[in-house]
Amino acid sequence: MAFEILDSLSLPGNPEKPNDDAFAHFERAAVVLDGATGLGEPLLPGESDAAWIARFGANRLIAHLKEGATAQSAVKYALTDAERSFKGLQRRPPAETYEIPFAAMMLAVESAGGFDALWFGDCAALVKRGDEPAILIGEAFAKKSSESSYAAKLAARTGLPPAAGVNRPEFLGALRKARDRLNTAEGSWSFGPDARAADHVQMKRVAAPSGTFVLIASDGFLALVGDYARYSEDGLMEAAQTKGLAALGEELREIEEVDPVGEKFPRFKKSDDATALLLRVS
Repeated sequence: MAFEILDSLSLPGNPEKPNDDAFAHFERAAVVLDGATGLGEPLLPGESDAAWIARFGANRLIAHLKEGATAQSAVKYALTDAERSFKGLQRRPPAETYEIPFAAMMLAVESAGGFDALWFGDCAALVKRGDEPAILIGEAFAKKSSESSYAAKLAARTGLPPAAGVNRPEFLGALRKARDRLNTAEGSWSFGPDARAADHVQMKRVAAPSGTFVLIASDGFLALVGDYARYSEDGLMEAAQTKGLAALGEELREIEEVDPVGEKFPRFKKSDDATALLLRVS
C-alpha cells in the first residue's frame, strides 16, 4: 500500500506568532505534531521551542522511516535525536519540566493490510473505510473535553475569561504544575527530548484497504468535531473531501471569531494552531 496525499493545511492560531504545529509525509508514512505552548522563557534559538520540537520531530521521524526503520524504531531514534540536539542547543539546562518542549503526535506508517498508528497526546486520525462509519484513532476528543473543563474551572476561579491566554499570571501556576507531570509516572507521555518516551508511545494496527480515507490532524483542527460540534466524524471526513481543508480552516476561524474569549466554548486561546493531512490509501 501507499498513502496518496490529497490535501494539507496548517494554520497558526495567531498570524503574528509561530505555528507550533508541523507535518511531514512520503508514500509510506505521514505525521502531524503539535508543539505544546511554551510556559516560560525560550531555551532554544529560533521562533519558539514548541515549533522546534514539532518540526524537528516530523523531519527526523520521516528521515528514519525513509532509511528503513520500523515505526516503533523510528519513534525511538527520533526521540533520541531530539534529546541529543536539545542538550546541544539549549542556553541552559531546564530547571523544571514545564520548560522542556513537548509535542503531541500522530504517526501513520504502512503495514500489511493497512497502517500502524502511533501517537502521543491529542493528535488523532479519522479513518473512513468505504460505507463504514468513520472511526477515531487516538484520544483527541477526550483530552480536549478535559482541557475545556479545566479552562472553565480556572476562569471561574480567577474571574478571567477562559481564552484570556495561557501566559496570564493567573493561569501560569496551574498550567506549569500540570506540565511538570508530563513524562512522569503521575502524568501522560509526550514526544520530546526524552528517549524514555519511546516505551510509552501508544500504537494500534489499522486495517485500511485500498480507497480508505485517512485524516490526520492536530487537536486545533479536530475542534470542529470535539469542541465546537460543527461536524460529526463522518461529516468532517465528507467535508474534507468535498469542501477541502482550506474551507474547513475558514469555518474553524469563523466559529472562534464570534466567541473570542471562550464564553461559549471554554478554551485557553482564542484560536489554536490547526493542522490536517487528508490521505487516501492506494
